Amino acid sequence: MAAEPTRAQIDALVGPATPHFAFQLRARVRELIADLPEDNEIRRYGEEKMELLERLGFASSKAQDGGRESQTRPGWETIPSSAPADAPLPRNA
Repeated sequence: MAAEPTRAQIDALVGPATPHFAFQLRARVRELIADLPEDNEIRRYGEEKMELLERLGFASSKAQDGGRESQTRPGWETIPSSAPADAPLPRNA
């Protein structure tokens, strides 16, 4: 029987995530927590991180650190893909 996954293992997958690999990493987290019971704390943590990865897949960055650039900054309109994970692009875009 394999050892139960840990937060550290989930964080190791999600921490360096980029939009380009978000869906692949979400699948890896899903596999990692698949055998855990629904009420397991690590499973819930993994599901939260899977939601972040889902949003990241439709974003241009996680944008967790630092401040955001003002959309009134000159040239902003020339950056069409600016979308952080907490405000991703619409899925139909």
